[in-house]
Amino acid sequence: MTLSELRKAKDELGLSCEAIAARTGVPLSTVQKVFSGVTKRPREETLRQLSRAFISFDVDRRGEKRLRVSEPAFDYGGTLATEPAFEPGSTEPFRRQGTYTIEDYYRVPDDRRVELIDGVFYDMTAPRALHQHIIGFVFSQIYNYIQSNNGDCIPFCAPTDVRLDILKDDRTMVQPDVFIVCDEDKVNDKNVTGGPDFVVEVLSPSTRRKDMTKKLQKYADADVREYWIIDPENATITVYNFEKDYEMKQYRFGEKAPVSIYDGDLVIDFGDMPKYINKMYDKEWNLL
Repeated sequence: MTLSELRKAKDELGLSCEAIAARTGVPLSTVQKVFSGVTKRPREETLRQLSRAFISFDVDRRGEKRLRVSEPAFDYGGTLATEPAFEPGSTEPFRRQGTYTIEDYYRVPDDRRVELIDGVFYDMTAPRALHQHIIGFVFSQIYNYIQSNNGDCIPFCAPTDVRLDILKDDRTMVQPDVFIVCDEDKVNDKNVTGGPDFVVEVLSPSTRRKDMTKKLQKYADADVREYWIIDPENATITVYNFEKDYEMKQYRFGEKAPVSIYDGDLVIDFGDMPKYINKMYDKEWNLL
């Protein structure tokens, strides 16, 4: 947002300089100087930070309105969508985070990857190389097991849309890192409708809190049978067996972790993981 747009949004929403400073982390003295006109040409980074305090219309070069989704990430404990979520030309009244629906999700531009949880948009930032390696590592073992055993279940990996509860929840659409669906009626060419049988999420700094709290509860409520949280930072695999009253077990990289929905016959072997990480990420991933 430009300086003039920030001033207009401040007047429209009635936010004080104190409230803007609290929402953005920009020092109060800086906020006061920007909006009073003492600072004539604020740095671009300052303008970007200040724009996070507002939910308002933005205006493109043609003068058309487009909807912004822009609330501070700390309000929700995750990385929120802070740029325009809808196509240029939108004339809807602006909407607060927490009110968006599946219909809104499908109107987000195709080049933006987001998740929608309880009406809140979350940006899906580009994952790190290690994150992607772990996803491929786990998916390949699951895929090979199902193929070699002529299994009926279907393995997926991100980005695949999953609408967890089609009957009760029209405000949630997620993209698990790896998951298995054993009911083919839940699968269509657009998304998966209903809870998968098995879900894996690989933690990253931007998704850690969301995956360990919000998604844990959403998956349990959607009758997911088993949920794994892989934590590369701590070299652990936390397994929740929802069919056994939230039974929780933890494994470490270097060990074998059995998949409960297959009664332990499918085992994900993390034996080479520490060696690989220390070889490829020794400056940042000292896990042994």
